[in-house]
Amino acid sequence: MKPSLQLKMGQQLAMTPQLQQAIRLLQLSTLDLQQEIQEALESNPMLEPDEAQSDEPSTSNDGENDRENDGKENLVDLSENNAEAEPQEMAEWSDSIPNDLPVDSAWDDVYSSLPASNRDDYDPLAKSSSTESLQDHLEWQLDLTPMGDRDRLIGLAIIEGINPDGYLTCSLDEIYLSLQSQLEELEIEEIKVLQHRIQQFDPVGCGSLDLQECLLVQLLQLPPSTPHFDNARKLLSDHLDALGTRDYAKIMRRSKMKEDQLRNALALIQSFNPKPGSSIDQSEAEYVVPDISVRKIKDRWTIELNSDALPRIRINNSYASMVQRANNSRDNVFMKSHLQEARWFLKNLQSRNETLMKVASQIVAYQQAFLEQGDEAMKPLVLADVAEAVGMHESTISRVTTQKYMHTPRGVYELKYFFSSHVSTAEGGECSSTAIRAHIRKLIAEENPRKPLSDNKIAAILGEQGIKVARRTIAKYRESMNFPPSNERKQLV
Repeated sequence: MKPSLQLKMGQQLAMTPQLQQAIRLLQLSTLDLQQEIQEALESNPMLEPDEAQSDEPSTSNDGENDRENDGKENLVDLSENNAEAEPQEMAEWSDSIPNDLPVDSAWDDVYSSLPASNRDDYDPLAKSSSTESLQDHLEWQLDLTPMGDRDRLIGLAIIEGINPDGYLTCSLDEIYLSLQSQLEELEIEEIKVLQHRIQQFDPVGCGSLDLQECLLVQLLQLPPSTPHFDNARKLLSDHLDALGTRDYAKIMRRSKMKEDQLRNALALIQSFNPKPGSSIDQSEAEYVVPDISVRKIKDRWTIELNSDALPRIRINNSYASMVQRANNSRDNVFMKSHLQEARWFLKNLQSRNETLMKVASQIVAYQQAFLEQGDEAMKPLVLADVAEAVGMHESTISRVTTQKYMHTPRGVYELKYFFSSHVSTAEGGECSSTAIRAHIRKLIAEENPRKPLSDNKIAAILGEQGIKVARRTIAKYRESMNFPPSNERKQLV
């Protein structure tokens, strides 16, 4: 077979840098997009934050004035804050400063009226946030406790073996072996004494080996005259396994307790923390910034972009006016390329907002029943439905709905929350899996605590409502919502 040249015509999509940037911006969350815009401002001299509108006429070339007027390519209004008011407010505030500060007055007494919006470094949550670990908290209390260096070394070894829930992850024998080479004539009793001392630290119960020991330590912190103290101690010492299985009949038979006594002792035990270390929050708070806001105005659902979440940016007209068409000098080529990148960036931001609005509009139009009635009215919806309605590919819809949030009168939801599979109903229709979960949650919340509903019973009740769901599906949905089985939900009323 001889090699030959052939000419063919065809269409293909080339992944240009502009298209790659558009796809990347489309899948970014609001916080990531803020960082992307900040990086663009720092790397591209043609972009600038739109902090104030200038009254002077622009002198940009190549039709820059026209682009500024329509605002589609070189100006993306991502914030509704009035930046013009800031210099005026600062001027008014500076006029109110007295010339002479009274000697008996403090600085905060005179200038405490400074608006928080003008203090860029002010963070009201900075002082309340804490990243202190449980080990740091226990070591701080260990340092405040009077003891010798030998005991302090043992205490540090115990604290190092405590997990975030407050339990020792190693046995006392293992701690003894690890310290044997460092301390002479070490005895296991010394380690037990320090363990008991650490268990009295805040939070009480940290350093215990198991749940039983942890709860007993918290119980023994109470005075013996506490009501139901003896019954609670008997339950923890002799019937903890039966408590785990909620076999109350067996407990009352063996402990000779009456139902009221058992109920009161259980209430006392349930006031304790089975994971004392969890009270020391080691995680930083994460805040969700909604991209879309949905409100009902005059019986119509309206959709708006959250323009306050992102800064306003535009092309620097002073630099843009320096670009010359026929000039191929190094500086001019540099400015040309950055001007084109700036236009691409602003256009892609505008395209991202338009795509987000299209997808959100379709979701709201399809899930109006959810917005008005709640989870039980959620309709089944898949990516293909929205993709067909807006004329886009499913992968694009997936990028748009990932890490994008919608603020509704019922709360803030990720856009992916509105998508769910369907289950056939007895009438031949379809029911959303989200709606089925809502039905299960409602049935469990309204069940008799003495006789909780089994998965079979829940399936039968849904079947009476026209929703055909298998028992194993009910079990899967129940477990996904962290509801225990019926035997573990049984309670004494």
